[in-house]
Amino acid sequence: MAFESFADFLAMGKHGFYVWSAYGISAFLIIASMVLALRGQGQVRQTLARQQRRAELDAEVNDESRT
Repeated sequence: MAFESFADFLAMGKHGFYVWSAYGISAFLIIASMVLALRGQGQVRQTLARQQRRAELDAEVNDESRT
């Protein structure tokens, strides 16, 4: 489908509001999904680091109690 002008392209044959709102909602959802995934990844890394520190401290305490 060819458009005569940029304004015609934006209007999308009188379906512009539907088309561009669908693009906007899709872009928002994709970006929100990426942000939430990155935030969740950071929380998982913090949890793993905390668990590893706890395991190292437990191992250290167990070593000291055996001597």
